[in-house]
Amino acid sequence: MVEILSFAHDVEGGCAPVSLAYERRGAGEPVVLLHGIGHHWQAWEPVLGILAAEREVIAVDLPGFGASAALPPGVGYDLPELLAVLHRFFDELGLDRPHVVGNSLGGLLALERGRSGRARPVTPVSPAGVWTEAERRYGFGMLRVMHRATRTLPDPLVGRLARSAAGRAVLVGAVYARPGRRAAHRVVAEARAMRQGPGFAPTLAAGLRARYTHDVPGVPVTIAWGSADRLLLPRQGPRAKRTIPAARLIRLPRCGHVPMNDDPALVARVILDATRPTATPTRPATAS
Repeated sequence: MVEILSFAHDVEGGCAPVSLAYERRGAGEPVVLLHGIGHHWQAWEPVLGILAAEREVIAVDLPGFGASAALPPGVGYDLPELLAVLHRFFDELGLDRPHVVGNSLGGLLALERGRSGRARPVTPVSPAGVWTEAERRYGFGMLRVMHRATRTLPDPLVGRLARSAAGRAVLVGAVYARPGRRAAHRVVAEARAMRQGPGFAPTLAAGLRARYTHDVPGVPVTIAWGSADRLLLPRQGPRAKRTIPAARLIRLPRCGHVPMNDDPALVARVILDATRPTATPTRPATAS
């Protein structure tokens, strides 16, 4: 069941109300799941059941996406402010040092949470921020095209396109390597989430300044990257590995930018392996 957590966030001269939606399932070691720009917590739905069988899973709608309200006046979408909001959210839920798994923007946030010392192992999946300027412009250009399409195409046409594998490829082929596997109603919901999310434009604008160039000392890091990622190209994975030398870099064969739907079993196995409480993680056959 989706829950809404409202809390007061410190701003200059006082406090401002913030409300974040989240889905919480399972029991065990807590694992927080963070989605990417334009998406919502349901991006993780294909792996939630597998993860919840062994972990307590908290999948969050980031501010201005899904069922989470936009940030109030006085609170920006720049990385430090967004992190401060998430830190407060974690504190309100009693999550001191949970495992944090994030995709795209969520992966960048996971790395920053780990760097702050407020997370146990972190697992970024195609994290944002390790791009060159040309790669950033390319990725942002694709996101703008997707956003413009969701705002231009009428709902009935989106629904008709989503009913066929070819139509789903048109709508979400930029983020899924196997868009035909995505359920039609999920594709429609994703188009609606991107179109209606008030956080899209300010988050994308804040991303112009986002770069990740730091190690994450003292925190195990597993970086996963889809071999068929068309948004943040796979060559960024080795660059992330060079930035965090002790990290494991795992290749996800035939997976796109949002790989949870392309190969749920593989992605769940990577996350479960990376978040084992005591055991030294094994190296899947796709590790590099």
